[in-house]
Amino acid sequence: MMWNGLPVIRKEIAESIIKNFGLNQKETAKKLGVTPAAVCQYLSKKRGKIKIIDERVLKEITISAERIIQDDGNSVAAETCRICKIMRSRGIFSFFCNACDIDE
Repeated sequence: MMWNGLPVIRKEIAESIIKNFGLNQKETAKKLGVTPAAVCQYLSKKRGKIKIIDERVLKEITISAERIIQDDGNSVAAETCRICKIMRSRGIFSFFCNACDIDE
């Protein structure tokens, strides 16, 4: 998850925050709890190289991006797990994630 899933989710959320909510890279990094350099790498496709095309997942990512912005970044972990579960249920991720599945 750390090497394959998390960067994809962070990249998609970062792109959504910038595209749909107008924050810049520095503001987006602060909301996600990552460095501005990490956001730059997400946007330049150096991290999180998988592109999500599933419309349902993209809609949920936009919802997560909005929640993260409104919650002042305190919901990043919960929203990341929520998106991970959706992506696994849709067959985008095929790995087991013990972080997401602790309460199941």
